[in-house]
Amino acid sequence: MNELTLIDNQTIQDKIHTIRGVQVMIDRDLAFLYEVETKALNQAVKRNESRFPDDFRFQLDDNEKDELVTNCDRFKTLKHSTVNPYAFT
Repeated sequence: MNELTLIDNQTIQDKIHTIRGVQVMIDRDLAFLYEVETKALNQAVKRNESRFPDDFRFQLDDNEKDELVTNCDRFKTLKHSTVNPYAFT
């Protein structure tokens, strides 16, 4: 994608999940939309925690990660990951 690329609503809607009763986007999807690496996105948020409210993101627990992997084929690479993804509200 470049700065002139538009992302259609369906693409964004497909990346929204309901976890813990809250609509969220998983860190790797948000990073994709911003055209950055997932690690860079999470590091930037961690470096600037004072700029974000406490409920801005949370880390999925093992059961939530397993359910995400089960329900969404595109997350199959997370199955054996030792680090659980973050969900952004």
